[in-house]
Amino acid sequence: MSQALALPINVSVGTFDSYLNAIGQLPKLSTEQERELALRYRDMGDVDAARELVMSNLRFVAHVARGYNGYGLQMADIIQEGNVGLMKAVSRFDPDVGVRLVSFAVHWIRAEIHEYVIKNWRIVKVATTKAQRKLFFNLRKSKKGLGWLSKAEAEALAENLDVDLKTVYEMELRLDSRDMAFDMPSDDSNEENVVSPSAYLEHPEADPAQLIEQADWTGHKEGMLTSALSELDERSQDILASRWLSEEKATLHELAERYSVSAERIRQLEKNAMKKLRQAVVLEA
Repeated sequence: MSQALALPINVSVGTFDSYLNAIGQLPKLSTEQERELALRYRDMGDVDAARELVMSNLRFVAHVARGYNGYGLQMADIIQEGNVGLMKAVSRFDPDVGVRLVSFAVHWIRAEIHEYVIKNWRIVKVATTKAQRKLFFNLRKSKKGLGWLSKAEAEALAENLDVDLKTVYEMELRLDSRDMAFDMPSDDSNEENVVSPSAYLEHPEADPAQLIEQADWTGHKEGMLTSALSELDERSQDILASRWLSEEKATLHELAERYSVSAERIRQLEKNAMKKLRQAVVLEA
């Protein structure tokens, strides 16, 4: 429907004041006219009738959108989202219910604006649950002052909106925070010394105690392995070194030719030597 009801007024063309002036000059519909147009669209699919319903109520969308002026977003964008909500309302409006279109459409208009504000107010989405969405649009206007909520104010807000007190305090912290780049470029000319999160966030593997312990344990295991190797006979030591410690590892057949035995015998010697190493390391650990 949004494609069929392409609005003849484009918010991005000209100034925003010219848009408001243009929609202010559009004629209002009487109750009878609105019902007739709604019946034409519902019963006959008359897109022109639906377009006229939308156009006659654009001023109402602008009125609703002005209530969201304090979120740092472009009013033109907020109105456009509200217009989308109005078009959705027109597509679902039932003239037989006996209410005016604006009374029915206000829910759809606010829903689209709410979704847009929540998605674009911050880089990181601050309200994801139903309770958080309630608080997002009610928290600031519920404060009596510019400071933090008092305990009485927080409890009253939680009761009125039917949310947990913990969620109230959590959302207050989120709304008071601001976006910051994880790794901000250094600017020596800036007098303010702003530290980015990358400078102070804890690295899970940067604990000095753990690093020292890990280094000591690695050294201990290497010492145990060296001691266990020294207990083997020279032939077993050479087989393990040739098979595991050399850059160019020898094959079983090469070692068999070196010691004038079968490749199967070399495999057995290697297996026995590895078993002795494991036992020695486990016992010393």
